[in-house]
Formats: sequence, structure tokens, C-alpha cells
Amino acid sequence: MPQLTPERNPFMLMINPEVVFAAIEASERLGQLNRHLCRPLDRVVPVADAAAPAVVEDDDDLELPAED
Repeated sequence: MPQLTPERNPFMLMINPEVVFAAIEASERLGQLNRHLCRPLDRVVPVADAAAPAVVEDDDDLELPAED
């Protein structure tokens, strides 16, 4: 298995986060990105439907058919 250099190691953020954050701050390419905040257009409206019963999943009471 080939050895990964620290620059290409996908686990570097977990191993040494200070080095990763310093590289992000020093990166010219990342500094040139346009940064803006995106917000969803639609708001989630909770629907209270009294006719529909609440569904509760309870796996402890699950009965399986007997095997022959």
C-alpha cells in the first residue's frame, strides 16, 4: 500500500487539525473563493393533523412467525 503524504492524507484533520487549519488559512485558492450565505427559500411549516395518529416504532414488541 503506498504511503500517503500529509498533504494527501484524508485523515489529517483528525490526526493534526492545527496543520490543516493553518494550510486552509494560508491557501490563496481558498482565499479567492466567493463567500456568501445561502438561505432556503421555503420555510418548513409544521402540519398538525388530528386525524392522523402518531406512528411509534417499537421493535421490542415485534412478533415473528415461527419457523418450521
